[in-house]
Amino acid sequence: MIEVKNLSKTYGNKHNKFTAMRGVSFSIPDGASVAIIGKSGSGKSTLMHAMSGLDKPQKGQVLIDGIDILKLSARDTDKFRATQIGFVFQSFFLEPNESCYNNISLALEMAGTPRNKRKELILQALADVNLSEKAKSNAVELSGGQKQRLAIARAIVNRPKIIFADEPTGNLDSANSQIVEDLLFDRQKNHHTTLILVTHNQELAARCQIQIRIKDGEIEQFICSPEITKKLKSEKTVAKSNLAKRSQA
Repeated sequence: MIEVKNLSKTYGNKHNKFTAMRGVSFSIPDGASVAIIGKSGSGKSTLMHAMSGLDKPQKGQVLIDGIDILKLSARDTDKFRATQIGFVFQSFFLEPNESCYNNISLALEMAGTPRNKRKELILQALADVNLSEKAKSNAVELSGGQKQRLAIARAIVNRPKIIFADEPTGNLDSANSQIVEDLLFDRQKNHHTTLILVTHNQELAARCQIQIRIKDGEIEQFICSPEITKKLKSEKTVAKSNLAKRSQA
């Protein structure tokens, strides 16, 4: 479970302050699909960066399976992101003059995956996004939709617990947007991967089990399906029970 507790983040100094998050708190059960929604400047990306360990707020906690990732050392944070989190961004962030195969291999190298295990994982990731025939093609040769599919392959190759996707369909036409959406939700449903989307797209957000609407750095609305509400209550009960057992030990 992901527990976000009292996150606060302010940029600037006392003469020119901008508060991007104000005491944001919520919980997400394992394997849920989540949309973080809001206007530009509302704090969506700041929240995603804090939840994934890309940035550290001045206050608060981000507990993933009971571990506060904001308290990890820089080295342990990098290791956690490389092995437990996959990222998909609107601008792809691929190495344009490297092959599709090598773009994915870089993610495995960062995670410390043994060289003799990489090939099988890379080929499987390419197959999962229907890009097997592009393994030797350089990323610069791909269409926009193919580049985003390659970015997804790179994100899933380590079989992460969580995928963060920041406006993953923002640069795509409707046909390619649908393909990318389906790939992400397929991963969430069939591999029990937590999917966290930052999006302006209301139709995309509506596909998610949890919708978190952010306004001026605060949660304006938190909506979740009955199934997720039940799951949250169950997981919180288990977490409290485990904490009580550890306290008694």
